[in-house]
This record gives sequence, structure tokens and C-alpha cells, in this order.
Amino acid sequence: MEPLRGADPAAIAGYRLLRRLGAGGMGVVYLARTGTGSLVALKVIRAAYAADAGFRARFRREVATAGRVASPWVVPLLDADPGAESPWLATAFVPGPSLAEAVEECGPLPEGTVRQFGARLAEALDAVHTAGLVHRDVKPGNVLLALDGPRMIDFGIARAPEDTALTATGVVVGSPGFLSPEQARGRGREIGPASDVFSLGCLLAYAVTGERPFGDGSAAEVLVRTVHDEPDLDGVPAALRPLLRRCLAKDPGDRPGVPEVARALTERGTGAGDRLPESVTRLMARRSTAVLALPPVESTVVADTANTAEAAESQVTSVDALRRGPGRRGLLVLGSAAGVLAAGGTAAWWTALRPRGAPATGSRARRPGVVVALHADLSGGHRTEGRAQEEGVRLAVEHHNSLAGRGFDLLLQVHDDAGDATRAQRLADRLGDDERVRAVIGPTTDVCAKAVLSRYQRALLPMVSVSVGLDGVDVSTHRVYAATRPSDSTLATPLVAHLARTVRARETALVDDATEGDFSWRLCANVAEAMRSTDLRTTRYALAAGDDTAGDFRALAAKVTASGAEAVLFGGGPARAAKLARALRAAGYSGARVAGRLALDPRFLDAAGDAAEGWVFAAPFVDPTRVAAAKPFVTAYRRRFGTTPPWYCAEAYDATLFVAQVVAATGASDAERGALVDRLRTTDHQGIAKRLRYTASSKGYNTDGMYLFRVADGRFGWLGQYRAADGGRPATI
Repeated sequence: MEPLRGADPAAIAGYRLLRRLGAGGMGVVYLARTGTGSLVALKVIRAAYAADAGFRARFRREVATAGRVASPWVVPLLDADPGAESPWLATAFVPGPSLAEAVEECGPLPEGTVRQFGARLAEALDAVHTAGLVHRDVKPGNVLLALDGPRMIDFGIARAPEDTALTATGVVVGSPGFLSPEQARGRGREIGPASDVFSLGCLLAYAVTGERPFGDGSAAEVLVRTVHDEPDLDGVPAALRPLLRRCLAKDPGDRPGVPEVARALTERGTGAGDRLPESVTRLMARRSTAVLALPPVESTVVADTANTAEAAESQVTSVDALRRGPGRRGLLVLGSAAGVLAAGGTAAWWTALRPRGAPATGSRARRPGVVVALHADLSGGHRTEGRAQEEGVRLAVEHHNSLAGRGFDLLLQVHDDAGDATRAQRLADRLGDDERVRAVIGPTTDVCAKAVLSRYQRALLPMVSVSVGLDGVDVSTHRVYAATRPSDSTLATPLVAHLARTVRARETALVDDATEGDFSWRLCANVAEAMRSTDLRTTRYALAAGDDTAGDFRALAAKVTASGAEAVLFGGGPARAAKLARALRAAGYSGARVAGRLALDPRFLDAAGDAAEGWVFAAPFVDPTRVAAAKPFVTAYRRRFGTTPPWYCAEAYDATLFVAQVVAATGASDAERGALVDRLRTTDHQGIAKRLRYTASSKGYNTDGMYLFRVADGRFGWLGQYRAADGGRPATI
């Protein structure tokens, strides 16, 4: 349980809110108390989705579904209002942990225990299917453990098999790792009761071994294994293994029905081994104790004799609400003198009788805080870029929080993935679970971005990247992704413009460095295609990963020089670019030399020495010292850090203020993740380095942030932005 937050209401439809129990992409679940003192779990749909007909229909279906299922092992629906401005439903509150929490904290459960609660879950599913429904999301997180047995929860994606309006073919609905093959394939019309049997088999295998039967990894990897591979049941007790193997059959027709599953699980009888382990009962006891320790809800006295009607309207009715802040009118006083003293020792500690909008006398009005997390490589191989982005983000947060008219403060978290994909995934999971975080800036590298994108999408957490240039991202699926720089394939554009208009090279040698894989190949391919459209010739030279000796580079340089090519383009990184630079100089080559963004690195200058002179590089970032709009930023950076801003610092500054503008447009009080994701594509932010706005034609947030740098006097000098002659638009491929 978590405390209520500033934007949470004190009560909903007569239910007094006490704590947050959890939150997901669609709604927030509160612990609430009825007028008679009973505890309930109150689920409220997010304001951002309440107006969406699809979400509202889905919520109505959840209410109807829960009301039609009658089983002692299903958490009962107590009350609901799907037609409310923010639709809600109330179910009985179960203070125990979920099965997922129990296994994670206490380890795998004994076979007898798994058989016992598995049989009861099968009975629950039988009730679901008898009602003509399919649950569709049977997983450990949707099973709560109570002393008298398990309880199945969350019918948020259940539907009748004949109801095809809300689940189209090709859409994967559910939780990877516990999905059936037909769900993994997105075959909505084929999903029936047998799908729940498959998911139950996955759940029981997880409970008894602590491992998912189709392994861990990305959602895509798990889905592929679910469809094509056999489950790993090696850790399942031998007596239970045949039943689970039948439940996990690929063909739905080969799976047993839930009544048969229930009989098979109980045929061994019961005994001492069927009891919950002591570690689990202790965990359940701690959860129950936490509920018993909740403070009593006391009455609130509203002292406003001049405006009794308004005071009654604005009366705040919980101690939690008092802790969050005042109502719209009235002097709020706790019901006892001890409460007043504990709160600060003065009867005037909250005064709200002043005109609306007037600041508190002698104090600064409190603003809501919106948490933004930086996800960066701060200690790994790309720590230079990551730390530059951290500095830019910090300056942006300071700038925003200094604005007099701001409606909220930005609160910054900083996290380091060290450039490691596995560590990045763990970090993304933590940030996704932390409901305080409203947006993420980062990650720093393409590898880490690929590893976490699906995780942030599942958490509906905006991921605003600064230095990532992923190609081929399906933005219709990954709506959380906002790349503030052009993709890597687009960065061929300034190189083509330079070769065709400045160098006017009739023949260009394209050196494809195999050590950089797709990046180098795609860069060379895009340049070749663009050059063909201008009747300029290119010749591709492959540099194998093993070609790393000085002799290998001398041989390549000799071929290029002998070919008569007037320009050379290199697709690799700084170390091999430096070797090629030295070899070309030794061969007497005098043509133009250009490279992609990977080679734009101080290490190139160190390794190439004088041979680096004249090389030109494409880049997705500016030199802020050369941009007039960035002058105040540069001044602030020098004052703070004592030097000039590094690459990607200004871009990180822009990305952070873009997020701030998204929040401002949404409203800090309504800044739920889903609402921010929707607002990303309608926000137009003019930054100091570039303009950030989504365009459907490009499916990106910036298409013209492409620049060139040239080495002169042993330093990288910014040449600026190359544009087409037709109206000043960026050159495209």
C-alpha cells in the first residue's frame, strides 16, 4: 500500500479513500472504506481514458463480467458506476499478497499447496466459463492468497467468446509468459476456455518451480517460444508433470477442461503438505497487520461562520486529505488539540479564508511535483554522452523550476544502466512500477533503447530519447517512444548533400565496416541509392571484421586511390576510421573523406593525428556555442560547470522542456501516464537546438536536426545544417 497523492480525491461516491493499492495503464486501485466501516478495493478508470469509447466499453464489460461470475474463489463485485465521469467499481478487499509476490519473496510452493489452490482456481475458471466468459489474463499477479484459499481478480480483459467487437484478430491481449499460443498469435476469435486452461498450466508450473515454463526475456522472445517450443517442466514434480503437459498442449483441442483439471489436482487427497508454508503465512500476516494499523478516519471540523454553505461544500473528510492540503474554503482543524499540536502547534496552520488565488501570508504556495527520470549510461562505454545529457536535463529542470508562472515543479530522478541491456531492463521495470514517475528521458544507447522500449510501452511510460536513432520502430504500437533526433538511416542525408553539392564527387568509394553491422551497411546503402538518383557513381568496398592490421588498411587505401574515386565514405567507428585515415594519407589520396556519426569521436582525433584534417562527419547534434538561441543556455552551463556544453547537452535540455510542455498542456493534476502519451504527438516545442513536434509523414519528432562537422586544426568544427535548395527544407533520401 502507498499513501494517497496530492491529485487523489478524498472520497468517491461515498467511499472514503485510505491508500493506493496499485495502478496500471487503465486505472488506479484504492483501498477505501464504506460508510459502515468495511474495506473495499475501489478501481477507478483514468481520466485520460474515460472519454474513450473503447476504454469505457471495456470497463462496462468488466463490471458486467464480474457481476455474472459466482464463485467463492472469485473476488465478488460489490458496487459499480460505469456511467460516472470517472467510471469505478468496488470489490471485496483481500489483504493477502498475490501469488507472484509470494513466490518472489518466499520461493516455489510445495506440490501439495499448489494442487490445493490450483483445484480452487480451476473451480473459479469453471464459474467464469459457465457464465459464458473467458478470463484471458490468468497469471500469478491476478491471484490473491487468503488463509481460506486463493481469490481470482481482474476481469479487465475478459469477454464473451462471441464478443468480437473489442478484440480484433492480430491484437495480442494478456501477459506474455502466461498467454496461450492462440493469444500469442493474436487470433481473437479462436480464444476460448481452453486458452484459460493453458494459462492456468503456466501459472501452476510457475508456482511449483518459481520459473516460467517458456522462460524469461523480451515479450517477443517469450511469445515465439510459447507458439513454437515445448515448455520447460524439468523442475515440476513427476506426479504433476503429465497434467501440466496436457494443459500446455499447443492445440486447444488437446487440453483438458477445467473440471477435469480440478479432479486431477485433488485425486491425491489432502494432507499436511497441502498447507501454506510458514513463510507465506507470515507474509500474509504482515499484509493483514498493515491494514489493521491504518489510522482511524476522524471527523473534520470546518470553522467558517461567514460562509457555512461553502464550507460544507468543501469539507474534507479524512485525515489523509488534511495531510495533503486544504480544501477550497475554511480553516481546517483536526478533531483534537493533540492533532493540532502534532501538525505544527498553531491554530492558523491552514488558512483558506483569503480570496481564491491569493498566496498564503508569510509562506510560499506549494506547487504539485511531477517526477521525471533520467535513464542514462553514466559509467559505461557511452558515459560521455550520458553525463552530458544528465547535465542538460539538470539545467532544464532548474530553469523550469525558476519560472514564476509555472504550475508545477519538475522533480528529477537519475539512474545509471552502465550501457548494459540487462541492467537497463531491470531499471525500466523498476521505473515502470514506480507510479510517481511520469516520463523517462533516455536511454543513451540504441542497444539499451531496444531492450527497454517494450517494457516502457507496457508501463505506458513516455520514453523521450535524446541520442537514440533506432530505425524501424513501429510508432503505432510504441506510442510512448518520442525520439528527439532523426533516425540513423536519415543521417545519410547531410553526407549526400555534402558529396553532391559541395564536393561534387562523380565517384565515391563506400567503405562498409562489418564490425558495425547494420549501421554501416544501411548508411552505405542509403548513400548509394541517393547518389544514383543524381547520376553520381558509387563503389562499395567491404571491410571485414577481421581486417584490422595496418596492412589490411594499406591495401584498401591503395584500391581506393587507384580507382580514381573523388570521395571516400566510411561507415565504421573512430578506431578503424583513424586507421583508414592514416592509410589514405600514406597512399597519397587527396579526395574528400566523410564518415557517419559513429566515427565522430575525440578518439578519432587522437588516433589519426594529422591524417584527421579535413574529414567531415554527419551528426544529430549542434554546437550550442554557434547557435544564437542557445546563448542563455551556454552562459548558464559555463556558470554552473566552468566549460562549454558538450555534445547532446543542449538536446537533452530541449527534451526535458518538451516533457515539461507536455505536462503543462495536460495539466499537472491530470498528468497520468496515458494522458501524457496522448499529448506527446500534439505538442509543438521550439527548443534552443531544434523544434520538436510529431509529424505523421515522418513518424518522428524531428527530421531536420542533421548537421556536419569538419576537422580543422585538430578540432571538430561545426559546419551547420545542410538544407536543400528548394525552399530551405532538409534534403531527404
